[in-house]
Amino acid sequence: MTAKRKKIPVAVLGATGAVGQTFMRLLANHPWFELAELAASERSAGKKYGEASRWLEGEFPEANLLDQRVIACDPGLVRSAVVFSALDSSVAGDVEVAFAKAGKLVLSNAKNHRMDPDVPLVIPEVNGDHLALLANQRKKRNWKGGIITNANCSATVAAMALAPLHEAFELKQVFLMTMQAVSGAGYPGVPSLDIIGNVVPYIAGEEPKLERELGKLLGTLSDDEIVPASFAVSSHTNRVPVEHGHTICMTLSFKKKPTPEAAMKALREWTGCNATLDLPSRPKNPLLVSDLPDRPQPKRDVNCGGGMTVTVGRVRKDPILDIRLVAMGHNTIRGAAGGSVMNAEMLVASGVIEPA
Repeated sequence: MTAKRKKIPVAVLGATGAVGQTFMRLLANHPWFELAELAASERSAGKKYGEASRWLEGEFPEANLLDQRVIACDPGLVRSAVVFSALDSSVAGDVEVAFAKAGKLVLSNAKNHRMDPDVPLVIPEVNGDHLALLANQRKKRNWKGGIITNANCSATVAAMALAPLHEAFELKQVFLMTMQAVSGAGYPGVPSLDIIGNVVPYIAGEEPKLERELGKLLGTLSDDEIVPASFAVSSHTNRVPVEHGHTICMTLSFKKKPTPEAAMKALREWTGCNATLDLPSRPKNPLLVSDLPDRPQPKRDVNCGGGMTVTVGRVRKDPILDIRLVAMGHNTIRGAAGGSVMNAEMLVASGVIEPA
């Protein structure tokens, strides 16, 4: 794979929303993909993108994208064979199935299909081999297309910190507490008077997602199905007045009880799935381990690796279980759009996605 190879045209569904805009920023100058089509709701369809959207952050789109006409999220209108879905879960389920039936490969950020037995739920460095499940999905459903999902934004951060520890010491119990950024609620998200100077100890549906998804993410692919990891998960989720970056405090027990030093060694030496090493979106270090007593911090660490690196710190012995630590990662890049883009890159590298 080289930068000179013909770029693959892709579409973004839900392009006017916060995650859709993150997809656009990541795809605008991507070496493998060409951002060819922008799709959104019927109320935006037909308008120029600059008229249909309110740009939220980062470098403003190039004029050609601002002038591009938004089309409806209809597989009959979208020509691209690869589509990135930033659709809200209230509509994503049926729309993504319609695109997959029409022969499109859907890289989804929505929760709707993550736990379907034949749908890959993938963080490339953690379980990139699970993408092989796509072949079974296509055979079972008689699709030429397919659906590949990334994980919940908090589950992504947690799983990247847990993967090397589970591999080395085999997890038994995971107790975690999240401090989740307001950008995770989309735009306009949480009303300012509810979050400024406050912590909201409830995010609808978030705790069950974490408790379900971690087992599948750290499970094993066997005989065309995922055998979930057997450790137990208990979670508390909170919304905090931070713009970007989900911070997760975790207390862990293991079958092979590590010292803090052994745990830190496993974290530092982990490089993830070898098939990801040459992918454009992969950071040099998927995990960074900090020795500083007050890190990670969203303000200082969230943009490490272009927002694709998870930072781990405060690895120490726990008086009740075995080890406790703190992990933090960018929720809209690593935990959302960036994760989906990297999943697509793996499909290109493996030959599942080919230039038109």
